[in-house]
Formats: sequence, C-alpha cells, structure tokens
Amino acid sequence: MNALNVAEYTHTLGYQAKTASALMAKAPAAIKNKALLALARLLRAQTEALQVDNARDLERARAAGLPEPMVDRLKLSPKVLETCALGCEQLAAMPDIIGEIIGMKQQPSGIRVGQMRVPIGVFGMIYESRPNVTIEAASLSIKSGNACILRGGSEAIDSNKALAKIVQQALAEAGLPQDAVQLVQTTDREAVGQLIAMPQYVDVIIPRGGKGLIERISRDAKVPVIKHLDGNCHTYVDDPCDIAMAVKVADNAKTNKYSPCNASEGLLVARGVAADFLPQIGAVYAAKGVEMRGCPESLAILAAVPHAKLVPATEQDWSEEYLAPIISVKVVAGVDEAIAHINRYSSHHTDAILTRDHMHAQQFLREVDSASVMVNASTRFADGFEYGLGAEIGISTDKFHARGPVGLEGLTSLKYVVLGEGEIRQ
Repeated sequence: MNALNVAEYTHTLGYQAKTASALMAKAPAAIKNKALLALARLLRAQTEALQVDNARDLERARAAGLPEPMVDRLKLSPKVLETCALGCEQLAAMPDIIGEIIGMKQQPSGIRVGQMRVPIGVFGMIYESRPNVTIEAASLSIKSGNACILRGGSEAIDSNKALAKIVQQALAEAGLPQDAVQLVQTTDREAVGQLIAMPQYVDVIIPRGGKGLIERISRDAKVPVIKHLDGNCHTYVDDPCDIAMAVKVADNAKTNKYSPCNASEGLLVARGVAADFLPQIGAVYAAKGVEMRGCPESLAILAAVPHAKLVPATEQDWSEEYLAPIISVKVVAGVDEAIAHINRYSSHHTDAILTRDHMHAQQFLREVDSASVMVNASTRFADGFEYGLGAEIGISTDKFHARGPVGLEGLTSLKYVVLGEGEIRQ
C-alpha cells in the first residue's frame, strides 16, 4: 500500500468502527454474551487450522533470526487457545456493567443526580508479538460494548488475521456488527501513525509492547493514550517483619518469572532486619543465578553468601527495569526512606511492603504513589486476572481514568444522569 492508500484504508476502518460502536453500545447483555460463547466454541473447533496459520509466523520469525524467547511468545499452542476460550467464557459469565447507575442522590432542588456507566466508544490497540492479545482485546471490547481497531505486530500477521476472522464470525453469529472488531490488515507502519491521529473516530489508544513503541505513540498521538512505559517494581522488607515470609515473597516477586512488568526489580531492606534477612534471600538468589546490584551496606552483608553474583549498584540501577535475573538491593533506615526511594525511582506500577507493623503498612498504602500498592504479597499479583477483572487489556500507570490493570471498567466511562419531575432552576 502507498501512503495515500494507507491513510484512506485506516480512515475507512475508523468510520466503520465508529458506526459499529453505536450498535455495540446498545446491544443487550445476552447478545454480547452469545458472541463471546460463540468465539470460545470457534477457537476450540478451529485450533488445528489456527496452528497452520501460526506455523507460517513461527517459520518467518526463525528465518529472521528472532530469539527463541520471542518465538515462544508467538506460539498459539492448543493450551494458549484453550486459555483464550476459557477467558471468553469467564467474561460471558460476568455481570454486564453497561448502563448501571451509581451514586444516585436527591438534591435540595428535587432532582436526583447519579452516574451511568457507558462504553468509551472506539479504542485502538497497538501490540507486539503475542497473538492471543487479539482475542483478549476483542473479547473485552465485545463485553464492554465498544468497537476496536487492532494492530498487531508484523511478526504475527498470519495468526492475527486468522483470529480476527474467527472473532468476526462470532459477532455475525450473534447478530452484532462484524466491524465492531477490525484488524489492521497491513504491516505498513504508516497505519499506526494514522490510527493514533484520528480523534474523529478513535476515542482512546492502548499500546502494549516495548518502551520504544509506547514512547513513540505517547509522543505522536492526537488521541488520549492509556499507557505504562516501565515496570520498575519494588519489594520493601520492613522492620519488624516475618523473615521467613519475607524471603518467600521476595523470592517469588523476582524469580517467579523475569520478563513480566510486575516482577520486582528493586529490593529495599530496613537496616534493623538486614543482617538477618539479606543472607537468607541472598542464598536463594545465588542458587537461582540472580545477580544482586547492591549499595555498599548490602554488599558487605551479602559478601558472606557462597556463589553470590554481587555487583556495586550505580545510580542508574535504582531506575532500571531489568526483565532479567538481576535485582537492585538497598539497605534503608526504615519505612520513610523506603517510600521516598520508591516515589523517586519507581515507575509507579506496583510496590509492596512486607511488615508486621500495621501503622507502617497504612503509611505505605497512603504515601506510595503507584497504580498498585501491596502489603505482605508478591508484586507478581498485579494482573487483571488475579484481581478478578476477568481479563486485562494492559496496565496503566497514568493517573487519569484507568489506573492499574485495565479490565472491563477501564474500557468504560461515566456520564451524569439527572432524573426530575418538572423541576426548574430558581
């Protein structure tokens, strides 16, 4: 496609999505659920056919020299597809929040004022690698009564096209507009530039991918963006704490999986428990090959741990999202210094305190300025599914509208509704 054609094509997608969104907004819950259940059934019925399309993407990725972990993220295994199908069924079973009215209050004038939950309208989603995101985004869009335009990575184009076709089949089967979920069929990068600059059609953009992609979209978009750039999460081990629990949680927060944005990248330890706690967690990390980049005080304590990979921390380490078996370690005076460090260096994604002091826990919850703040739990829980949202479309570290895991509610807005009986303003 040439630039003119790409512009024309994306504007057509936008117009079609806007038209479909009006129909989706008034679709009854039973019809939306019918589409979701049809989608679950079709995913299972077409698992083999989907793997044929997916194999083409995998072959291209390997030929292009894509690292094996990246190739792995592209795979549509029967297990991945079954998880997608189950996600659709879970969403169908959830209550419909569209149209619910909250906070209705009688005013002195006689009018009653409340807020009604409504769909956002049209969202554009730009994502890389994992083709299962196509189903996650489509299913959340259907349940929330929105229309969406999806733009997956070029490395998953065949898989995404096949999945989008199944979604449109499910929509048609339920009597909903097929244009409610559209996939950008071209890999031309100009399509992204067009999609993020169509406020007349697109109400919000949700990028999901690497920092470079999100920075570019945040910089160039003429449409509001729900985003998070980094996942520099912290676990703070307080004085007093249950040392055995702290070791277990700090281990899980870092080593359960290294690549997600909710893995802890920084470990802060109160001076009063450092001599007891650090050798124990150090031994766990050493056994798992985790490199510890520490302040001088933490390194002095960790030096006695056999086979520990120890490196002096630089200023940059406090801000780093490693996505690897590396963690920064710092000894702090106590909860005040821990909160100050987190608010300065964290990406405001997820931060946890491990403590037995109720007042310290309450202070941490109030003062840490992050989308998720936890007490005595692993940062790895910061996830839409774990929070009971059914599914998530991403995690937002913004402060407006959606913050934290973005599920159904994050794809809706509130409008004021006023009920009267002929009242006039005096």
